[in-house]
Amino acid sequence: MAQGPSPPPPPPPPPTNGDKTQKTSDIIGTLRPTKLFKLSKPDTYVTSLDFDDEGQLLIAACSDSSLQLYSARDGTHQKTLLSQKYGCHLARFSHHSQSVIYASTKVDDTIRYLSTHDNNYLRYFKGHSAAVTDLVPCPRDDTFLSCSADNTLRLWNLKSQYPQARLNLATPYLAAFDPSATVIAAASASTSSILLYDLRNWDKPPFATFDMQPYDPPGSNNIPEWTKLEFSNDGKSLLVTTNHGQGHLLLDAYNGELKAHLPRPYQPTWGILRSAPSATPAKSPLGQGDTSFSADGRYVIGGSGADRDAVVWDTQGHVSKEGKRER
Repeated sequence: MAQGPSPPPPPPPPPTNGDKTQKTSDIIGTLRPTKLFKLSKPDTYVTSLDFDDEGQLLIAACSDSSLQLYSARDGTHQKTLLSQKYGCHLARFSHHSQSVIYASTKVDDTIRYLSTHDNNYLRYFKGHSAAVTDLVPCPRDDTFLSCSADNTLRLWNLKSQYPQARLNLATPYLAAFDPSATVIAAASASTSSILLYDLRNWDKPPFATFDMQPYDPPGSNNIPEWTKLEFSNDGKSLLVTTNHGQGHLLLDAYNGELKAHLPRPYQPTWGILRSAPSATPAKSPLGQGDTSFSADGRYVIGGSGADRDAVVWDTQGHVSKEGKRER
């Protein structure tokens, strides 16, 4: 009887140099799962994940309209916060580790500001008339961006229920702050473009526009399946996470040129972070993407596709750059 391939050997132990702080490059190859948290129902899946500023806590929004809070330091589940009436998605920590914002998935499209300490709402942010597709806290202060299928991108402050600014754009489904919080990137899927705005001149046209159409997969005539937009911590790279089988796009943040494709070994995960293989794309909400830069900006960590493995890409490794395709 034929046997399947043997499992890969365990990773080597991390360096024992006695230092409390280690380079990411020294430990990236030693990472491995140490805890497994199962959700309450087999057909429940995770739709978004977010760490607090200190990396001590992790918040997961789930398809059963619950928020699950975990201690990343202790590897323990801390509490369940229910949002049965309004649903929940895109849960993001504020700069206070005991409060989060999240998008509603039922009743209306209000953004809710919740205290995780006592499960009480602190404020409601109303205005969007269609599903919220992205929430992006500012790295510098208590403002945040929201993107929506109502073709608006809005800037909010946690201290006020009213938006500070608004942009009317075609399908601005994703956005990102640069590390200095002076530049906003907005991804317009229907126009296959990424627009850069100066936050200090919000009412001005974008100072740069990156044409992404030449990087669309061959034979693709539909709206690009982008799921996340993220600047590296040094502000030099812009990562466009996709659901394309070819993988993700790493751009030069200054001129929009393609630095590299980050191929995934298997089929895409449909833009959701899920724990149940039975979760089908037709029933899945728009996800937050399945990649993220490491803290040093060198590595990109993401899902491999249909299996449960994680993939690490070294952005400083040897890559073969692809040029734009002529149309």
